[in-house]
Amino acid sequence: MNAKFRPADRWVQALAIAAGLALLVIGVRFFAVPHQAARFFGLATPPGQFDLHYVVALRDLWLALMLIGLAALREWRALSLSLGLGALVCFADAAIVASSSGRGSAIAFHVASGIYCATLAYASHSRSRNSH
Repeated sequence: MNAKFRPADRWVQALAIAAGLALLVIGVRFFAVPHQAARFFGLATPPGQFDLHYVVALRDLWLALMLIGLAALREWRALSLSLGLGALVCFADAAIVASSSGRGSAIAFHVASGIYCATLAYASHSRSRNSH
């Protein structure tokens, strides 16, 4: 594989990074000023009964299809990175649940999910090293 990027590759890379940075800003904004971010997103303030549930559902579907696609295509490095970052999110979710409801079964579910993702991230990383 040629280590040099063609101009089209650079554009795709730059635009993908820009999309990632935009999502990063949106995510940080939802943490920092949730009501303003929800209003900018287009949700009523306060959100309707299930508005945030639908937003989370769509994000979960997107992430699920991305993981399935990366695994099906054997994109081990990308799968490893996605699962590794997913593990961090699972552990953060456990901390959020602990400070919210404190329900042990929900905390355990998120911690177990984080361990599962971290284990698969390691296994995917091992696949990527062995395929070169």
